[in-house]
Amino acid sequence: MEWVKGLQKAIDYIEDHITEDIDYAEIAKQAYSSSFHFQRVFHIICGYSIGEYIRNRRLSLAGTDLSSGNEKVIDIALKYGYNSPESFSRAFTKFHGITPVQAKSEKLTLKSFSRVSVKITLEGGTTMDYRIEKREEFEVIAKVVLSEKAGYEPQAALSGGIYGQRGKCD
Repeated sequence: MEWVKGLQKAIDYIEDHITEDIDYAEIAKQAYSSSFHFQRVFHIICGYSIGEYIRNRRLSLAGTDLSSGNEKVIDIALKYGYNSPESFSRAFTKFHGITPVQAKSEKLTLKSFSRVSVKITLEGGTTMDYRIEKREEFEVIAKVVLSEKAGYEPQAALSGGIYGQRGKCD
């Protein structure tokens, strides 16, 4: 699991240097890896490239700075590595859906892209003793619930009074 610690150390390096010009080789060095391999592993684990992560984090932080401070748009653009207010405005609008001026003056809702924290849990990989037995026929009672709602818990549907109902499954 040393590579997990290395990956987290690299992410910490990115966060500590988010307003600076960040060299990918230096990021990979934090994880004791080559730049090529680190970029591949980062993309596989996180689902986006290092460049996308850095860009999204900078734009998220820039949105926070704009909505909560008195800094000028150009100062924030330069702070987060953009060479011109135009390029910053294009990237900001694409990410947040509103212009930097709107974010500063109208206090509209902004997108947040949170810092990545690597926590990997492995399950399984253990041996288990088992045996196969022949059993007599028995009845199974079931109720099928189909839902596309996010966060829906099927257990709640079972408490709806199906106990005691019997039927034949096809």
